[in-house]
Amino acid sequence: MLNPGDCYGFNAGTGIAHQLVNRSNETVTYLEMGDRTAGDEVTYPNDDLQAIASANGEWTLTHKDGRPYKINP
Repeated sequence: MLNPGDCYGFNAGTGIAHQLVNRSNETVTYLEMGDRTAGDEVTYPNDDLQAIASANGEWTLTHKDGRPYKINP
């Protein structure tokens, strides 16, 4: 459980995806910091989803086999 003013870090390279869940009825604002190196990859082990950062900082979402991942509205 995080409280106002707390800081928390997620270890890189563990192969475990991370998330923040707000279980309160209050609005939560958080600051996310990280490295956005071109070629950086994120794989979500419990989902058929991966993300790859391009040189211009944009992320490409694909299935793990490389097919484009389409987000339904």
